[in-house]
Order: sequence, then structure tokens, then C-alpha cells
Amino acid sequence: MNIHEKTINTLRILSAEMVQKANSGHPGAPMGMAPMAYALWLKTMKHDPAKPGWVNRDRFVLSNGHASALLYSLLHLGGYEAMPMDEIKRFRQWQSKTPGHPEHGVPGVETTTGPLGQGIANAVGFAIAESMLAARFNRPGFPVVDHHTYVFAGDGCMMEGIASEAASLAGTLKLNKLTVLYDDNEISIEGDTDLAFREDVGKRFEAYGWQVIRVQDGNDYAQVLSALEKAQGSELPTLIVCPTYIGYGSAAKQGKASAHGEPLGAEELEKTKQALGMAGEPFQVDEAVYAHAAQCLSQGKKAREAWETLFEAYEAAHPDLARQWKQWHAGLNLKDLLQGGSLMPQKEKAEATRASSGDMIGKLAKLVPNLVGGSADLAPSNKSYIADGGDFSSENRLGRNLRFGVREHAMAAISNGIALHGGLRVFCATFFVFTDYMKAAMRLSAIMRLPVIYVLTHDSIGVGEDGETHQPIEHLAALRATPGMRVIRPCDANETAQAWLTALTSPGPTSLVLTRQNLPQYTQTAQGSEKGGYVLSPSDKAQPDLILMASGSEVSLAVEVQALLKDKGKDASVVSMPCMELFLAQPQAYQNQVLPPQVRKRLAIEAGATMPWYRFVGLDGRVLGLDHFGASAPAEVLFNEFGLTAENAARIAGEL
Repeated sequence: MNIHEKTINTLRILSAEMVQKANSGHPGAPMGMAPMAYALWLKTMKHDPAKPGWVNRDRFVLSNGHASALLYSLLHLGGYEAMPMDEIKRFRQWQSKTPGHPEHGVPGVETTTGPLGQGIANAVGFAIAESMLAARFNRPGFPVVDHHTYVFAGDGCMMEGIASEAASLAGTLKLNKLTVLYDDNEISIEGDTDLAFREDVGKRFEAYGWQVIRVQDGNDYAQVLSALEKAQGSELPTLIVCPTYIGYGSAAKQGKASAHGEPLGAEELEKTKQALGMAGEPFQVDEAVYAHAAQCLSQGKKAREAWETLFEAYEAAHPDLARQWKQWHAGLNLKDLLQGGSLMPQKEKAEATRASSGDMIGKLAKLVPNLVGGSADLAPSNKSYIADGGDFSSENRLGRNLRFGVREHAMAAISNGIALHGGLRVFCATFFVFTDYMKAAMRLSAIMRLPVIYVLTHDSIGVGEDGETHQPIEHLAALRATPGMRVIRPCDANETAQAWLTALTSPGPTSLVLTRQNLPQYTQTAQGSEKGGYVLSPSDKAQPDLILMASGSEVSLAVEVQALLKDKGKDASVVSMPCMELFLAQPQAYQNQVLPPQVRKRLAIEAGATMPWYRFVGLDGRVLGLDHFGASAPAEVLFNEFGLTAENAARIAGEL
């Protein structure tokens, strides 16, 4: 057995042993893909285990994240400090660095994968970011941005709609630094893929505008290596179709669905080790294999050192660009954004918060030159287009506006990839109701704490005549229930401006939930909204009779209710609550100042599901909202028919 075959079989057995020790996991895909992994990760990719975060490294995405044992085996053999043998043995255990599916944050793991297809879309984001930065910073003789993105994907990834959305866009954009290796083992959990998946994937990708290379035998690493070399010279993204056998080497399970998601079993594992010439104690790796892996990856170290030398020369030749490079890769702070004066608009005329957001995008685009973003074919409605920013395309890599097309799910996951890549700040936009399509990717934004900004307009029954299919009801509750997702629903231009500043300067993702209809402006909103909730209109008494609270378009409604109650001799305060998450992060003393515990009469008003508000109104309070779908009619008719009026709210307050 030569060293190439021995290294490949080590990857197979190490992966299978991890699953066996954990008594759970997926051994089949790692055993089948080991030759592909050897050809790519050890023989092709440019990365340095000593500096996993090197900015010009090639990126690797394991889209079929259930094959995580293979990635951890690669990291271990490659000498990544975070992946010693002790971590390999702790596969799928509490607080290990080897969870059941790869999680971003472990050095060498570029993105969290597991929900199939997401990784392909993330990789499209990586490739977009690489091409944007290359166009901005590269100069003749100084290719400071020059790397590839590689993906492993299985049949399940290819079945998911998000993969089709993302691949279609990648072909349109001619992202030639993107290569997907398709593990075509024709097995899914339920059995042979003929049960539900008989299409020619290669032809589909050819139709998308990809170069398609068909490897005759995916178990032959040399064939895969040759295909990878051909991919590097392409002007198009490349799909390499690699026929493999799931569970390769196991006489009992090779090519069978049973190899997918369960351990081989102690006896079958031993037989497999014998068949592959790998008999011995568990978790034993030949020193020759370690030495060979180190020799392979020494090329990555040389590439990284050469790049560092190149960048020093780049700094000398192009100091302004080098300074911008460092700024683009550093975090923002509020002082930097406000150094030219306050961004608070102080508007007087009624205006939709989507329009206020559009104004902020225009202002921020000048202050934050690496701010990029786009919409799912709704930029005119979302007010999300960067004026004079140009359109990113295969012909114009300098464009700041991304045209995602009607691909909401892929848009969110691609934005995750752009954020993960580094160097750019990204937003994406659509109608709020279509977060139903985006939820899986938005959840991953939150899991990975990525600073993706979601611009979500047409936020309620205020959409009007488009009807119940386009009117969000449960969506605020769904996003607020997502851990780590900051949901901001501003009531006017000032709160919208503050929402953008918060989104740009805070960790994790932010959803900006914005109106279609015009809203009144308030001078008091210039201060306070950064804390998530504040007293917009105080009562005349030291202690109000009632607390009115609302977000977004219903804040003006609460102000009207306050006036009606005052005419009846009842004194209320109005609390604007644009962001529950930020408010709950404030000290308890501040929360008590805004919502005095002794004032138990409370009414919350919001044109959406009532559930999120009960934590604030308590057992003695009420919530006026919508726990049913909308209808097609002018917005003002809907607010009246569904009882979202000052008169009805005042009536409920009177009952309190």
C-alpha cells in the first residue's frame, strides 16, 4: 500500500472509528469521499494549519455536513491545533470541538452546515466576496486576493431547492473560482436515489452555465486531482461529478442505505479495517501518514508566507489601498460612523420606514465603502438600492448592488457566506412575509452570530390590497423567538436611523422590519431607541394610570390612545419598543424605569401575533393585535375592520 492509499484509508477508518465510539453518526459518506478529500484538501487547496484565518486561504465547505467525521479527520491529520486526537475521540460529545455537524468557530471549519444545500449557497457567497475584493484591491503584479472556494455536496444537497437557486445565480455571475465536488453515491436515507431523484445533475448544472467534469471513478484520487486542475483554469464555476460508494470498504454495508447514519458495528469495523489493510488498535495513525500530510500542507505554508511578503510590497506600492484593506477587515464602531455629525434625519413629513431605511442606506454607503447588498427582485419596493453603487455582475465585479433574483432562501444563505468570508458588510432585502422562505438561513445567521442585516419591508396588514398571502402575522413572533436574532421594528425615521447604526455596530444578525405605509415623525425618538424600549411620551403624573406600549406603525396609534384617555381623565405613558431583545439586555433598573413594576395596567398594541407581548403586559394586562390572517382591502379599511384603531384601544384601556 503506497502512502497515498494509506492516507486515504486512514481518513476512512478514523472517521468510522469516531462514529463507532460515539455510537452515533454517519460513517458512509466519509468512507466514500476520502479519496476526494485527499485530492482536494491535501493535494490542491491552499491553506496553512498554523494560521487557519489567513485571509487569502482557499475556503472549504462541507455542505453535506453529516459527513463531519471526515472534516475532523482532515483537520487532525493536517495538524490543526484545535483538533488533537483527544477531540477526535470526543466526537459528538458535550462541549467537544467535534459536534455531529460542523460548527463555525472551530479553526478550519469555515461555516456551520448540516441543513442540506446551505453550504452550496454559503460557498456562492464566499466566491462573490472573493471576486468583489479582488476587483477592488488587486493591482498589476499584486494579486492580494486570489483564492478558490471548494464544496463537497451529496445527493441530498442537490435535491434541496436552495442548491438550485444558488447554483443558478453562480452560473449567471460566472463565479469561476467556485468548484463543487458532487459525491454521487446514489444513496439516501430511505434507499436508492431512484426512489425520488433520477435527474442528470450534470446536465442541470450545464444549463445553469457551469463547466461540468465527470470523473469516471471517484475512488481514484488521481482522476479527482486531474479534474480539480482543469477546474482552476475555467472561466465558469465547475461541478465535478464523482461517482463513489457509500461505506466504501465495508463488505456488509458498502453501497447500502444502512451505511448512511449508523455505526458499522464493532465486528464489521474490524473486518473493514482488515480489508483495507488498516488492522490495529482504534485511533492509531501511522507516523508516515502524519509526515505525508505535513509535507502536503507545507505548500500552504509557503503560499501564506509568499502572500505576506507580497502584501508588504503592496503596502509600500499602494499605501492607501493597503490602509483601506485593513479598515475593511476591521470592525466598525459608532463613533466612526458619527464623526461627521449625527445621522438622525429630524424629518417632519410623514414617511414610510422603508423610505427612511433607503435614505440611511444612501448615507451609510458613503461612510461604509464596503457595505454591499441587494434584494430578491424587490429593490424598488424595499428601497434597498445603493445609488451610484453599480450592479455586481460577471462584467462588473466592482458593483455594490447584488441582484439576487427571486431567490429568497439562497439570498439569505449567500449573504451568510459573504459575511463569513470577511472584508465586506452585507445586507439583503425582501418583503417581511417571505422570511418564511428564508428562515433556515436566517437561523444559521443567528447560530453563527453573523452580522447580516435583513431589510424586511411591507411589515403588516398595512400591505393592504395584496391580501393575506402578503401580510405578515406570525412573522414577528417567529423571528423574536429565534435566539440571537435582533428584531427592530422602528416607528419613524429617527428610530430607523438608530436601527441601522445598531445593526452595523453590533454582533450577530439584525432584522429591520419596516412599513409600506407612511408614519408620523417624532422629535423624541432621536434618543432612547438604542436601548430597545423607552418612554416616548410620558404621563403627567409621577406614576401613570396605564402603560401603553407598541412598536412600528402602532406607536402612533398608542399616542392617539394616550390623548383619548387624557380627555377621559386617565393618565397614560407611551412606551416605544422597537427591539425587545435590546430592551431585555438593559439593566433591570432601566427596565423598571420604563415599565414600573407597580403599574400593572398595561396595554400593548401591534399589528401581528399577540404572543411576544405577554411577557411585558403581565397577567393584568391586555394585548391588542392579530391572531388571524389578513384580507385584501385598503390598509386603512383593514386596521378599522380588525379593531386596530385608537377608539377600540381606548375602549380596552377603559376596561383595564
